[in-house]
Amino acid sequence: MGTGEKKSELAAGTGAKTEIDRFLAAAANLPARHGGGRLVFALDATMSRQPTWDLAQSLQAEMFAAAANLGGLAVQLVYYRGFSECRASPFLSRGEGLAACMTKISVRAGRTQIGKILRHVRDAAKAERIGALVFIGDAMEEQIDAVAGLAGELGLLGVKAFMFQEGRDPVAEEAFRRVAFLTRGAYAAFDSNAAERLKALLGAAAAYAAGGLAALEARGEPEASLLLSQMR
Repeated sequence: MGTGEKKSELAAGTGAKTEIDRFLAAAANLPARHGGGRLVFALDATMSRQPTWDLAQSLQAEMFAAAANLGGLAVQLVYYRGFSECRASPFLSRGEGLAACMTKISVRAGRTQIGKILRHVRDAAKAERIGALVFIGDAMEEQIDAVAGLAGELGLLGVKAFMFQEGRDPVAEEAFRRVAFLTRGAYAAFDSNAAERLKALLGAAAAYAAGGLAALEARGEPEASLLLSQMR
């Protein structure tokens, strides 16, 4: 999705000018980047996620910083909330632009829609290369075989999924690990109070998206080593 392109709407809206419509309209006017890496940053925005949404908003600039000397990074925000809403921003090349988008979104009760995110990334990757998918969530309420099938398609397209789980829900862990394995990506868990760990994980994934395995190896952090150990 390049500069000036319309936002991708993954779920049908009401047609009314909602807060999200305004967010997407504003995001479309923010500058995108051509060249460098492309990363999809996907988050669960259902009701339990407010603290982690706020944490991710404060840390997302780390992704751009990690890629700054590697040709840069364009990031697309994708989120789901409610029972059918799943939307994507344009690709943005500045941390402040992504943060501005995130401030417009509030969490809402609902169910997970990980399958929709994987389908979106699959379709986008067929049109233009995507270096990585980063997903942050804490639950999985879908058929795991269907999600795994989509993950396999991403793997064939060369899109590695970095699945970052808050907490230790065993159903979510099994699903996240399978998605990571099938895409030859990586899985990691973090606690909502461990801001530095999530910051390092985001930076490591962004370094890979922008510069490949060599860039990830160069970070030399425990989190980078953890991701590398699963990708080889």
